[in-house]
Amino acid sequence: MRTWGEFLTEEEASGVVEVILILVVLIGAVVIFRKQLQALVSDLLDSVEQKAKAVE
Repeated sequence: MRTWGEFLTEEEASGVVEVILILVVLIGAVVIFRKQLQALVSDLLDSVEQKAKAVE
């Protein structure tokens, strides 16, 4: 059985916690800036479509 001090210094799951925190921040940013991201993607797709028509 491990002691309390060994339990507190154990770092096996710290990588998982870091990944979860990064995902939470990214998802939060997407939710906050959703409208701006949609407008940006829409503008990019329109630009690609116009340039594809110009090539024809």
